[in-house]
Amino acid sequence: MLSKADDYPVHQRAEPIATAGTDRNFYDRYFFNAQSPDGTQFLAAALGVYPHLNIIDAAVCWMENGKQHSVFASRILNMERMNTHAGPIAVEIVQPLKQLRLQLGETDGLSADLLFEGRHHPIEEPRFTWRQGPRTVMDVTRMTQNVVAQGHVSVNGVRHAIADWRGTRDRSWGVRPIGAADPQPAVPVALPQFFWLWAPLNFDRHCLFFHSNDHADGSAWNRSALLVDLESGAETKLAAPAAQLSYRKGSRRVSEAVLSGNGPGGRVEARLVGGANFHMHGIGYGHPSFGHGAWRGDLDVKAEHFDSAGADVASPGNAHIQSLVTAELRLADGSVHAGRGVLEQLFIGPHAPSGFRDIFDPA
Repeated sequence: MLSKADDYPVHQRAEPIATAGTDRNFYDRYFFNAQSPDGTQFLAAALGVYPHLNIIDAAVCWMENGKQHSVFASRILNMERMNTHAGPIAVEIVQPLKQLRLQLGETDGLSADLLFEGRHHPIEEPRFTWRQGPRTVMDVTRMTQNVVAQGHVSVNGVRHAIADWRGTRDRSWGVRPIGAADPQPAVPVALPQFFWLWAPLNFDRHCLFFHSNDHADGSAWNRSALLVDLESGAETKLAAPAAQLSYRKGSRRVSEAVLSGNGPGGRVEARLVGGANFHMHGIGYGHPSFGHGAWRGDLDVKAEHFDSAGADVASPGNAHIQSLVTAELRLADGSVHAGRGVLEQLFIGPHAPSGFRDIFDPA
């Protein structure tokens, strides 16, 4: 089937764009977050396209005072990947690689109209390819960009002006588990293990990006640290990236972290202190009812309220979070810069440096 996108010179294979290879798990997603300067208010959103499932879904979540207020929407894609809207939620590319608009029509008392503008050119992260034996579980490319958000969010009749809020947006595409779970597990059967740490950080004159996917022994299968100078636009890939983590006792949640790497002039270090935790199921990640790519009918729109502050930290369903962090960046020249960001965490199974031995045993 031909679609609107086929009129753009963006083809990668000798097929219409509606066909993205043969893997049913192919996806294409937008992600956004932004927080108030003091970290007391937070917004996150996602919109995903699943060409071979013929589904598009989206979610927007507002978090304040330990409460998450989410709107989830899903519809049949009808093979038109250029129609980036689902129910009341829409993403508009205003200026590619620079400005994107997110809108949520009023639903259950929540509405939003935000413009996200990049603080720098998007970075391309190292390709994520992860296999279990011969089976490819993940094969993903992601571009990430720290942003400034402008606009407004209305919550139960209260209008919040969003002025120069900093945050992050990304675009990822490729293959990862979506929709219904595979009924046939990879063999031989092994204890589930996935260690994911991601820290996009905003400072006045710099942005720092750190992520790590670790094996059970703590060695990384994908780890990177990149420093962006906002005045020059220069990107510096830091050598020997490393993370020192302190966990809250009785949980798998990081209380403090030191992220580091070596630049041409010496060591670069960021010290993070965790604050409020945003639960990623608020925008569909791992949600039991509104998970990404789930078939929910021709059109489905639902709202949900969640007590993030009172959530059970031991529940596997609450394992995937973004901790709102304060950050202190120390550059090789000795200068120190204050900033904010998030520290995304998803720790499943063993991780020797953290002392984890089972699927969800706590620190």
